[in-house]
Order: sequence, then structure tokens, then C-alpha cells
Amino acid sequence: MASKKPKIVNLLTCPYCNNDSEFFEVAEDALITTYYGQNEDGSFTATDQNSEILGSVQLFCGSCGENLNGFHERFREMIF
Repeated sequence: MASKKPKIVNLLTCPYCNNDSEFFEVAEDALITTYYGQNEDGSFTATDQNSEILGSVQLFCGSCGENLNGFHERFREMIF
């Protein structure tokens, strides 16, 4: 007998296209600072990066691109 995959109650699913695996955030007015070290051959390698978001952050479906801001708070709570 084949076992059914358990349904996850809090799984975020796009109401427009039913995507439940790919999402992205867009941050407005972000300050990104990248630190570099110079190599012996004169090239550069990034050694560290800091970012500070000064504006709003929006959530979008990675499949259809629809704005999912209504789910953004729950999305942020589920990032581990």
C-alpha cells in the first residue's frame, strides 16, 4: 500500500498559481557594503558583506510573480 505524503497545514501556497516552493523578496532602499581583499596578482576577492534595508520589503511568488505581501509576516516567521 502506498503511503500518502502528510499535508503540511502551514505550507505557503500562491493563491494565483499554486506554487509552493519558490518565492523571492524585493527590498527597497538597501545599503550593501562589500569588503574586498586584493590578491597578489592584483585581482580582488570579496571577504565580507553587510546589508541594511532602509525601505520596505515585499514578497513575490517565484513562479508567477504575483505580489504575496499578505503572507509576508508568516513567511518571515518561518525562515530558520
